[in-house]
Amino acid sequence: MVNISTKTLSAADLAKAAKMLQDGKLVAFPTETVYGLGADARNGTAVAAIYAAKGRPSFNPLIVHVPSLEAAQELADFDDDALALAQAFWPGPVSLVAPLKAGHGLSSLVTAGLDTVAIRVPEHALARDLLTLAGCPVAAPSANLSGQISPTTAAHVLSGLQGRIDGVVDDGPCAVGVESTIVATNPARLLRPGGLPVEALEAALGHPLGRDLTPDKPSAPGQLTSHYAPRAQMRLNQTDGALVLGFGPVDGALNLSRSGDLLEAAANLFSMMRQIDDMADGDTLISVAPIPMTGLGLAINDRLSRAAAPRSGGATTG
Repeated sequence: MVNISTKTLSAADLAKAAKMLQDGKLVAFPTETVYGLGADARNGTAVAAIYAAKGRPSFNPLIVHVPSLEAAQELADFDDDALALAQAFWPGPVSLVAPLKAGHGLSSLVTAGLDTVAIRVPEHALARDLLTLAGCPVAAPSANLSGQISPTTAAHVLSGLQGRIDGVVDDGPCAVGVESTIVATNPARLLRPGGLPVEALEAALGHPLGRDLTPDKPSAPGQLTSHYAPRAQMRLNQTDGALVLGFGPVDGALNLSRSGDLLEAAANLFSMMRQIDDMADGDTLISVAPIPMTGLGLAINDRLSRAAAPRSGGATTG
Protein backbone atom coordinates (compact mmCIF):
# COMPACT_ATOMS: atom_id res chain seq x y z
CA MET A 1 0.00 0.00 0.00
CA VAL A 2 1.23 3.49 -0.86
CA ASN A 3 1.46 5.80 2.14
CA ILE A 4 1.95 9.37 0.91
CA SER A 5 2.91 11.76 3.70
CA THR A 6 3.00 15.54 3.44
CA LYS A 7 6.29 15.44 5.33
CA THR A 8 7.91 14.42 2.04
CA LEU A 9 5.03 15.22 -0.34
CA SER A 10 5.95 16.28 -3.85
CA ALA A 11 3.91 17.07 -6.93
CA ALA A 12 4.88 13.63 -8.23
CA ASP A 13 3.52 11.97 -5.09
CA LEU A 14 0.15 13.66 -5.39
CA ALA A 15 0.08 12.84 -9.10
CA LYS A 16 0.70 9.19 -8.16
CA ALA A 17 -2.33 9.22 -5.86
CA ALA A 18 -4.44 10.86 -8.58
CA LYS A 19 -3.32 8.22 -11.10
CA MET A 20 -4.34 5.49 -8.66
CA LEU A 21 -7.85 6.94 -8.53
CA GLN A 22 -7.97 7.12 -12.32
CA ASP A 23 -6.94 3.47 -12.45
CA GLY A 24 -9.82 2.33 -10.24
CA LYS A 25 -7.81 2.04 -7.02
CA LEU A 26 -8.93 2.98 -3.51
CA VAL A 27 -7.12 5.96 -1.97
CA ALA A 28 -7.86 7.44 1.44
CA PHE A 29 -7.32 11.19 1.65
CA PRO A 30 -7.88 13.99 4.15
CA THR A 31 -10.69 16.54 4.07
CA GLU A 32 -11.48 19.19 6.65
CA THR A 33 -14.19 16.90 8.10
CA VAL A 34 -12.76 13.35 8.22
CA TYR A 35 -10.54 11.17 6.03
CA GLY A 36 -12.48 9.82 3.06
CA LEU A 37 -12.03 6.54 1.20
CA GLY A 38 -11.96 7.64 -2.41
CA ALA A 39 -12.74 5.89 -5.69
CA ASP A 40 -13.66 7.09 -9.17
CA ALA A 41 -17.42 7.69 -8.88
CA ARG A 42 -17.90 6.72 -12.53
CA ASN A 43 -16.33 3.29 -12.06
CA GLY A 44 -18.86 0.84 -10.62
CA THR A 45 -16.25 -1.79 -9.82
CA ALA A 46 -14.12 0.72 -7.93
CA VAL A 47 -17.16 1.96 -5.99
CA ALA A 48 -18.12 -1.63 -5.14
CA ALA A 49 -14.60 -2.07 -3.78
CA ILE A 50 -15.30 0.74 -1.27
CA TYR A 51 -18.12 -1.34 0.23
CA ALA A 52 -15.92 -4.43 0.28
CA ALA A 53 -13.05 -2.61 2.01
CA LYS A 54 -15.31 -1.04 4.63
CA GLY A 55 -17.38 -4.18 5.19
CA ARG A 56 -20.38 -1.91 4.68
CA PRO A 57 -23.56 -3.96 5.18
CA SER A 58 -25.74 -2.20 2.60
CA PHE A 59 -25.45 0.07 -0.39
CA ASN A 60 -26.13 3.53 0.98
CA PRO A 61 -25.77 6.64 -1.16
CA LEU A 62 -22.24 8.03 -1.14
CA ILE A 63 -21.06 11.64 -1.20
CA VAL A 64 -19.29 12.63 -4.42
CA HIS A 65 -16.36 15.01 -4.00
CA VAL A 66 -15.40 17.48 -6.71
CA PRO A 67 -12.93 20.41 -6.82
CA SER A 68 -15.38 23.20 -7.78
CA LEU A 69 -19.00 24.29 -8.11
CA GLU A 70 -18.59 24.14 -11.87
CA ALA A 71 -17.61 20.48 -11.65
CA ALA A 72 -20.61 19.83 -9.39
CA GLN A 73 -22.97 21.43 -11.91
CA GLU A 74 -21.83 18.92 -14.51
CA LEU A 75 -23.34 16.19 -12.33
CA ALA A 76 -26.44 17.75 -10.75
CA ASP A 77 -29.10 20.37 -11.39
CA PHE A 78 -28.94 23.18 -8.79
CA ASP A 79 -32.05 25.16 -7.88
CA ASP A 80 -31.81 28.64 -6.35
CA ASP A 81 -31.40 27.36 -2.77
CA ALA A 82 -28.71 24.87 -3.75
CA LEU A 83 -26.83 27.53 -5.67
CA ALA A 84 -27.08 29.97 -2.78
CA LEU A 85 -25.69 27.43 -0.32
CA ALA A 86 -22.91 26.32 -2.67
CA GLN A 87 -21.83 29.90 -3.30
CA ALA A 88 -21.92 30.70 0.41
CA PHE A 89 -20.25 27.61 1.85
CA TRP A 90 -18.20 25.83 -0.82
CA PRO A 91 -15.47 24.93 -0.37
CA GLY A 92 -16.67 23.70 2.99
CA PRO A 93 -18.25 21.01 5.19
CA VAL A 94 -21.71 20.89 3.62
CA SER A 95 -22.99 18.32 1.11
CA LEU A 96 -25.92 19.15 -1.14
CA VAL A 97 -28.37 16.55 -2.46
CA ALA A 98 -29.66 17.58 -5.87
CA PRO A 99 -31.26 15.91 -8.90
CA LEU A 100 -28.89 14.11 -11.24
CA LYS A 101 -28.12 15.90 -14.48
CA ALA A 102 -28.66 14.09 -17.78
CA GLY A 103 -25.42 12.45 -18.90
CA HIS A 104 -23.84 12.64 -15.43
CA GLY A 105 -21.87 9.43 -15.93
CA LEU A 106 -21.89 8.38 -12.27
CA SER A 107 -22.16 4.73 -11.28
CA SER A 108 -25.66 3.93 -10.03
CA LEU A 109 -23.95 2.32 -7.03
CA VAL A 110 -22.91 5.81 -5.89
CA THR A 111 -26.51 7.03 -5.75
CA ALA A 112 -27.94 3.70 -4.54
CA GLY A 113 -30.33 3.76 -7.48
CA LEU A 114 -31.79 7.17 -6.58
CA ASP A 115 -32.29 10.02 -9.05
CA THR A 116 -30.37 12.42 -6.79
CA VAL A 117 -26.73 12.71 -5.76
CA ALA A 118 -25.02 14.02 -2.62
CA ILE A 119 -22.09 16.21 -3.63
CA ARG A 120 -19.62 18.61 -2.05
CA VAL A 121 -16.48 20.67 -2.62
CA PRO A 122 -14.11 20.10 0.33
CA GLU A 123 -12.37 23.03 1.97
CA HIS A 124 -9.15 21.07 2.43
CA ALA A 125 -6.71 22.47 -0.16
CA LEU A 126 -4.81 19.20 -0.62
CA ALA A 127 -8.06 17.33 -1.21
CA ARG A 128 -9.06 19.80 -3.93
CA ASP A 129 -5.62 19.51 -5.52
CA LEU A 130 -5.99 15.73 -5.59
CA LEU A 131 -9.48 15.97 -7.09
CA THR A 132 -8.27 18.39 -9.76
CA LEU A 133 -5.37 16.12 -10.71
CA ALA A 134 -7.58 13.03 -10.78
CA GLY A 135 -9.99 14.76 -13.14
CA CYS A 136 -12.91 12.60 -12.06
CA PRO A 137 -15.67 12.86 -9.46
CA VAL A 138 -14.60 10.90 -6.39
CA ALA A 139 -17.01 8.96 -4.18
CA ALA A 140 -15.64 9.01 -0.64
CA PRO A 141 -17.37 7.80 2.51
CA SER A 142 -15.39 7.90 5.75
CA ALA A 143 -12.22 5.78 5.56
CA ASN A 144 -12.99 3.32 8.33
CA LEU A 145 -14.49 -0.12 8.78
CA SER A 146 -18.28 0.07 8.84
CA GLY A 147 -19.63 0.77 12.29
CA GLN A 148 -16.34 2.08 13.65
CA ILE A 149 -15.43 5.64 14.57
CA SER A 150 -14.75 7.94 11.63
CA PRO A 151 -11.03 8.62 11.10
CA THR A 152 -9.48 12.05 11.58
CA THR A 153 -5.85 11.01 11.03
CA ALA A 154 -4.06 8.73 8.59
CA ALA A 155 -3.15 6.48 11.54
CA HIS A 156 -6.86 5.98 12.20
CA VAL A 157 -7.33 4.95 8.57
CA LEU A 158 -4.48 2.46 8.68
CA SER A 159 -5.67 0.95 11.96
CA GLY A 160 -8.80 -0.30 10.25
CA LEU A 161 -8.06 -0.50 6.53
CA GLN A 162 -4.40 -1.55 6.31
CA GLY A 163 -4.23 -4.21 3.59
CA ARG A 164 -7.76 -3.43 2.34
CA ILE A 165 -7.00 -0.28 0.31
CA ASP A 166 -4.34 0.82 -2.15
CA GLY A 167 -3.07 4.06 -0.66
CA VAL A 168 -3.49 6.85 1.86
CA VAL A 169 -2.51 10.51 1.62
CA ASP A 170 -1.39 11.72 5.05
CA ASP A 171 -1.85 15.41 5.84
CA GLY A 172 -2.21 15.24 9.58
CA PRO A 173 -5.39 15.62 11.62
CA CYS A 174 -8.65 16.95 10.19
CA ALA A 175 -9.65 20.43 11.31
CA VAL A 176 -13.42 19.91 11.69
CA GLY A 177 -13.46 16.30 12.82
CA VAL A 178 -17.13 15.47 12.15
CA GLU A 179 -18.81 14.59 8.88
CA SER A 180 -20.36 17.22 6.63
CA THR A 181 -23.83 18.62 7.13
CA ILE A 182 -26.16 17.26 4.43
CA VAL A 183 -28.90 19.40 2.93
CA ALA A 184 -31.40 18.29 0.30
CA THR A 185 -32.89 20.75 -2.14
CA ASN A 186 -36.23 21.04 -3.94
CA PRO A 187 -37.21 22.05 -1.20
CA ALA A 188 -34.27 22.80 1.10
CA ARG A 189 -34.25 20.54 4.18
CA LEU A 190 -31.72 19.13 6.62
CA LEU A 191 -30.92 15.44 6.16
CA ARG A 192 -27.94 15.14 8.52
CA PRO A 193 -26.41 17.61 10.99
CA GLY A 194 -22.67 17.92 10.72
CA GLY A 195 -19.70 20.24 10.45
CA LEU A 196 -21.63 23.34 9.38
CA PRO A 197 -24.21 24.78 11.82
CA VAL A 198 -27.83 24.80 10.68
CA GLU A 199 -28.12 28.44 11.79
CA ALA A 200 -25.48 29.48 9.25
CA LEU A 201 -27.33 27.65 6.49
CA GLU A 202 -30.64 29.27 7.39
CA ALA A 203 -29.03 32.71 7.52
CA ALA A 204 -27.64 32.24 4.00
CA LEU A 205 -31.00 31.04 2.68
CA GLY A 206 -33.03 33.70 4.43
CA HIS A 207 -35.59 31.15 5.58
CA PRO A 208 -35.76 28.11 7.90
CA LEU A 209 -34.63 24.70 6.72
CA GLY A 210 -37.09 21.86 6.76
CA ARG A 211 -36.15 18.66 8.56
CA ASP A 212 -36.07 15.18 7.05
CA LEU A 213 -34.18 13.12 9.62
CA THR A 214 -36.62 10.18 9.68
CA PRO A 215 -34.65 6.92 9.25
CA ASP A 216 -37.26 5.27 7.06
CA LYS A 217 -37.08 8.12 4.53
CA PRO A 218 -33.38 7.96 3.63
CA SER A 219 -32.02 9.85 0.66
CA ALA A 220 -28.45 10.49 1.68
CA PRO A 221 -25.46 9.07 3.57
CA GLY A 222 -25.94 8.84 7.31
CA GLN A 223 -29.50 7.54 6.99
CA LEU A 224 -30.83 4.04 6.39
CA THR A 225 -30.74 2.72 2.83
CA SER A 226 -33.68 3.93 0.79
CA HIS A 227 -35.89 1.29 -0.74
CA TYR A 228 -35.55 0.86 -4.46
CA ALA A 229 -39.02 -0.36 -5.39
CA PRO A 230 -39.28 -1.74 -8.94
CA ARG A 231 -42.64 -1.61 -10.68
CA ALA A 232 -42.62 -5.37 -11.23
CA GLN A 233 -42.96 -7.93 -8.45
CA MET A 234 -39.74 -9.64 -7.45
CA ARG A 235 -39.07 -13.04 -5.92
CA LEU A 236 -35.64 -13.91 -4.57
CA ASN A 237 -33.57 -17.10 -4.62
CA GLN A 238 -35.27 -18.41 -7.76
CA THR A 239 -33.65 -20.13 -10.74
CA ASP A 240 -36.49 -20.12 -13.25
CA GLY A 241 -39.28 -17.94 -14.54
CA ALA A 242 -40.19 -15.77 -17.49
CA LEU A 243 -37.74 -13.02 -16.47
CA VAL A 244 -34.64 -13.98 -14.50
CA LEU A 245 -31.91 -11.79 -13.09
CA GLY A 246 -29.10 -14.30 -13.06
CA PHE A 247 -25.88 -14.79 -11.16
CA GLY A 248 -23.05 -17.18 -11.93
CA PRO A 249 -24.31 -20.38 -13.63
CA VAL A 250 -27.95 -19.32 -13.23
CA ASP A 251 -28.44 -17.31 -16.40
CA GLY A 252 -31.35 -15.14 -17.43
CA ALA A 253 -32.35 -12.02 -19.30
CA LEU A 254 -29.46 -10.33 -17.50
CA ASN A 255 -26.66 -11.75 -15.36
CA LEU A 256 -25.09 -9.80 -12.51
CA SER A 257 -21.85 -11.76 -12.98
CA ARG A 258 -21.51 -14.87 -15.10
CA SER A 259 -18.23 -15.65 -13.37
CA GLY A 260 -19.85 -15.42 -9.92
CA ASP A 261 -17.73 -12.38 -8.99
CA LEU A 262 -19.49 -10.51 -6.18
CA LEU A 263 -17.54 -7.31 -6.89
CA GLU A 264 -18.80 -7.32 -10.49
CA ALA A 265 -22.31 -8.19 -9.31
CA ALA A 266 -22.32 -5.25 -6.89
CA ALA A 267 -21.15 -2.90 -9.61
CA ASN A 268 -23.96 -4.08 -11.92
CA LEU A 269 -26.73 -4.32 -9.34
CA PHE A 270 -28.64 -1.05 -9.62
CA SER A 271 -28.32 -0.57 -13.35
CA MET A 272 -29.44 -4.16 -14.04
CA MET A 273 -32.34 -3.86 -11.59
CA ARG A 274 -33.58 -0.91 -13.60
CA GLN A 275 -32.97 -2.64 -16.93
CA ILE A 276 -34.82 -5.81 -16.01
CA ASP A 277 -37.67 -3.80 -14.46
CA ASP A 278 -38.05 -2.05 -17.83
CA MET A 279 -38.27 -5.49 -19.50
CA ALA A 280 -41.15 -6.60 -17.26
CA ASP A 281 -44.59 -6.47 -18.82
CA GLY A 282 -47.87 -6.41 -16.92
CA ASP A 283 -47.90 -9.12 -14.28
CA THR A 284 -44.48 -10.55 -15.15
CA LEU A 285 -42.52 -11.63 -12.08
CA ILE A 286 -38.81 -10.95 -11.86
CA SER A 287 -36.96 -13.98 -10.48
CA VAL A 288 -33.58 -13.31 -8.87
CA ALA A 289 -30.98 -16.04 -8.70
CA PRO A 290 -29.47 -16.94 -5.31
CA ILE A 291 -26.54 -14.73 -4.24
CA PRO A 292 -24.07 -16.05 -1.65
CA MET A 293 -24.44 -14.48 1.79
CA THR A 294 -20.74 -13.75 2.09
CA GLY A 295 -18.62 -10.64 1.50
CA LEU A 296 -20.40 -8.16 -0.76
CA GLY A 297 -23.15 -10.75 -1.13
CA LEU A 298 -24.53 -9.52 2.20
CA ALA A 299 -24.96 -6.01 0.80
CA ILE A 300 -26.38 -7.30 -2.50
CA ASN A 301 -28.93 -9.45 -0.68
CA ASP A 302 -29.79 -6.59 1.65
CA ARG A 303 -30.60 -4.37 -1.31
CA LEU A 304 -32.53 -7.06 -3.15
CA SER A 305 -34.58 -7.93 -0.07
CA ARG A 306 -35.58 -4.27 0.30
CA ALA A 307 -36.58 -4.13 -3.36
CA ALA A 308 -38.66 -7.30 -2.94
CA ALA A 309 -40.25 -6.34 0.38
CA PRO A 310 -44.07 -6.63 0.54
CA ARG A 311 -45.75 -3.40 -0.45
CA SER A 312 -48.87 -2.16 -2.09
CA GLY A 313 -48.81 -4.09 -5.36
CA GLY A 314 -47.11 -7.02 -3.69
CA ALA A 315 -43.49 -7.95 -4.29
CA THR A 316 -42.62 -11.38 -2.94
CA THR A 317 -39.67 -13.38 -1.78
CA GLY A 318 -39.04 -16.98 -2.65
